[in-house]
Amino acid sequence: MSKEPVAVTGVGQTKHVAARRDVSLAGLVREAARQALDDAELTWADIDAVVIGKAPDFFEGVMMPELYLADALGAVGKPMLRVHTAGSVGGSTALVAANLVAARVHSTVLTLAFEKQSESNAMWGLSLPIPFQQPLLAGAGGFFAPHVRAYMRRSGAPDTVGSLVAYKDRRNALKNPYAHLHEHDITLAKVQASPMLWDPIRYSETCPSSDGACAMVLTDRAGAARSPRPPAWMLGGAMRSEPTLFAGKDFVSPQAGKDCAADVYRQAGITDPRRDIDAVEMYVPFSWYEPMWLENLGFAEEGEGWKLTEAGVTELDGDLPVNMSGGVLSTNPIGASGMIRFAEAALQVRGQAGEHQVDGARRVLGHAYGGGSQFFSMWLVGAQAPDS
Repeated sequence: MSKEPVAVTGVGQTKHVAARRDVSLAGLVREAARQALDDAELTWADIDAVVIGKAPDFFEGVMMPELYLADALGAVGKPMLRVHTAGSVGGSTALVAANLVAARVHSTVLTLAFEKQSESNAMWGLSLPIPFQQPLLAGAGGFFAPHVRAYMRRSGAPDTVGSLVAYKDRRNALKNPYAHLHEHDITLAKVQASPMLWDPIRYSETCPSSDGACAMVLTDRAGAARSPRPPAWMLGGAMRSEPTLFAGKDFVSPQAGKDCAADVYRQAGITDPRRDIDAVEMYVPFSWYEPMWLENLGFAEEGEGWKLTEAGVTELDGDLPVNMSGGVLSTNPIGASGMIRFAEAALQVRGQAGEHQVDGARRVLGHAYGGGSQFFSMWLVGAQAPDS
């Protein structure tokens, strides 16, 4: 029996900010869920199951919060699943929900991811000792900076590429009312003059710490037929993982990322990603990861990704727009960051992305990664159903 086609008929997210002190965790997630239901014109009673995801519980100090969030999400007496795959969890959560629909276990599923970083200190929460290495790093940037330097040496990329990405994404964020950072006075010179945190990563080339949540309503073909607005159809989705450390691991372009993308492309019938995909919402917490992931995902040959960035290909009006919403560089409620990429991809093919809409976007890739460049989740969504 073939899989049931999966459609996104509702998308909701909070306004992402540094601190939402006006709401609890329950209030935060309910706000995003309510928006998604309103977008789909459904009620809590229409939802068969809830799939929720977030980053490590010690980020907020509330263990297994899904147990007390069931009431806020209309999940009392219904199946509720929790997903966790580090930073990629938002994407993985959406894929678990999508698979429940594809397998015809449930007809309509609410999926949601969140983080309330203001109630934690993720910087030091992520300053974990790495086996066989000196404990000199602080935060995720300290872990990833050596990989960026390795990419620069390998590709010969000039040291200005990171600032070009950050300048682009922060300008895109000005067109997204939900984005955390709205830097109206942003200039390339300001990005390049910002303090160096982890060489070569500057302050303005890093992601913020955000409070926020994102939700989607996923449904089957019958549910999509009742949708008041055009749905986004899942054309392919996959997850891949690899260890943090192993002999021969390529931190610059992890094999798990390549394998995950290849699986998604195979499912969707994509033979040339650069030609067949219209835009990408990519998980870029530090600006240099745009050119690195362009290569890992097959949009550029090895060592050539930075040239696409430098040539303006990834600009909002470029040939392959990347992070039209402002991306993780502008909004980062860690647990939700991957789902925001998936949801923004869906908004693009539904024609509902507002000022950051890409004209004629028909196939858009959503991408998330987490851990030590080891957990990957991706989906490709389209404006037409898979068999259309």
